[in-house]
Amino acid sequence: MADPLTYRPAPGSIPDAPGVYRFRDPNGRIIYVGKAKSLRSRLNSYFADYGSLHARTQQMVTSASGVDWVTVGTEVEALQLEYSWIKEFDPRFNVRYRDDKSYPYLAVTLDEEFPRLQVMRGAKRKGVRYFGPYSHAWAIRETLDLLLRIFPARTCSAGVFKRAGQIGRPCLLGDIGKCSAPCVKRVSAEEHRAIVLDFCDFMAGKTDTMQRRLEKQMYEASSAQEYELAARLRDDLSALKRAMEKQSVVFGDGTDADVAAFADDPLEAAVQVFHVRGGRVRGQRGWVVEKTEDLSLGDLVEHFCTQIYGEGGEADVPRELLVPALPSDVDALTEWLSQRRGSRVTLRVPQRGDKKALMETVARNALQALTQHKLKRSGDLAARGRALDEIADALGMASGPLRIECFDISQIQGTDVVASMVVFEDGLPRKSDYRRFIIKGATDDVSAIREVIRRRFHRLDTEAPVEGRRQRFAYPPQLVVVDGGGPQVNAASDVMADMGITDVAVCGLAKRLEEVWLPDDSMPVIMSRTSEGLYLLQRVRDEAHRFAITFHRQRRSARMKASDLDNIPGVGATRRKALLREFGSVKRLSAATVDEVCAVPGIGRRTAQAILDALNGTKS
Repeated sequence: MADPLTYRPAPGSIPDAPGVYRFRDPNGRIIYVGKAKSLRSRLNSYFADYGSLHARTQQMVTSASGVDWVTVGTEVEALQLEYSWIKEFDPRFNVRYRDDKSYPYLAVTLDEEFPRLQVMRGAKRKGVRYFGPYSHAWAIRETLDLLLRIFPARTCSAGVFKRAGQIGRPCLLGDIGKCSAPCVKRVSAEEHRAIVLDFCDFMAGKTDTMQRRLEKQMYEASSAQEYELAARLRDDLSALKRAMEKQSVVFGDGTDADVAAFADDPLEAAVQVFHVRGGRVRGQRGWVVEKTEDLSLGDLVEHFCTQIYGEGGEADVPRELLVPALPSDVDALTEWLSQRRGSRVTLRVPQRGDKKALMETVARNALQALTQHKLKRSGDLAARGRALDEIADALGMASGPLRIECFDISQIQGTDVVASMVVFEDGLPRKSDYRRFIIKGATDDVSAIREVIRRRFHRLDTEAPVEGRRQRFAYPPQLVVVDGGGPQVNAASDVMADMGITDVAVCGLAKRLEEVWLPDDSMPVIMSRTSEGLYLLQRVRDEAHRFAITFHRQRRSARMKASDLDNIPGVGATRRKALLREFGSVKRLSAATVDEVCAVPGIGRRTAQAILDALNGTKS
């Protein structure tokens, strides 16, 4: 624990100007990024009375070993630089809006020749239009099921679409009228895109236009005595109305806005946001974040806006943002949001009417989320702290291991040998630091452990932190866990001793009796079966095993998938890849016709016939 006064900047060296500052730990990693109208005033507050600081701020300044800063011209530039640094360095003490789950979106792949409607999670892709987020994937599928009657667009995967085109027969959705079947040329690419764009207009809020169009077509068909067509249009209209009813109308003026509300205590804050598009609630998201400092409601609003609307594109920034309080630099924040959107953004506090009523509803949701989180979190924090203390006591460590790395080997009789490394920080998995290794020189688990430990700690020496960035292997663990007993533990310990690494504890966890083994001990350490520490070690070991066996199966599957083609004359690596890329598997290739195989670039009729003869002969 460092004394903040040891790295306090010299008096008069901090400029009295707007800027962005960074605190670093002893390893050079950026642990906190902040901005200020006056760097001098803001930074001096960290080195004033230590007892008056927020609890998390006390932890931050004692974890740091240095601070630097960059001055900028305006508050907008400070916002931009702060956002860029937070995204680049991922500081552990900054307020971080991370979902406990990945919310699904209804995505339209407009970048494809035949756009597809699908459920999509994770990072957003350029050229894809998103609607949502939705609370559940089934809500998207339910909406699609209603709307595909009116907008029969493609929803199938690339493989299904291609296969249907090859056999000349559409899937079930095409047969029942819920897909226009562009795969078999029932509609052209232009006609299909027009259907998709109509769907996008409807989802964007232009519901009245589509409703009037269907009503007009229904009456015209009825007047022309085309009663079957009129009945179908009537059913389409009913489906459209049912889909609209599922999205509650909150504003009658077609408002596009995000409504955000907060509930907080001295340590944490819960955030809820309702996405309103075209006057209807299209989606909802929520977070619970840790407060690094004594943040006001306006400060929370600023952190929320910069992190949430900085991640996406201009389509994610609403025209209007309704919040419970305005930040002190509201003009700079509004200008920054307007730049992100590409047009004017309004940031305001609702005072009366429907918008204030919705704000109160969102606030109740935030308060309920914070209450539920605290009930769950109190047990989790106590259990994790107790687990780390029990591990430290059992292994004779001076303090609980804040970073644990676990290694596991997966193989079948020496083939496709792989290793996994999983990382737990503060008792929780840090999946961004997971790594996989292909083991080439090992003959058994012990030699594989030697290789992977050597490779991991060799990278510790060669990948030092660069400008605060978190490199893959740049930070050492306090504890290394290997899946196995005495031989595996001794192998890991010997390698680390040879490399001069003496400040990292090592243990192994044997599956049979869940015994904890230490290097050069003839007897294991027995931890209580009800121990939180043993439970955490089991979680770490099981996660490493899952990660290793998944990687092993992927490599074995890739090797076996092409094995039937290896001994066919005239089929080398290039042709083998082309065939598997076209058909996806040897099973589908063996069921294909000679003409379909000939359609693969580089495959002639004679070679195609030889391939099918060899595969079918192999199967029989």
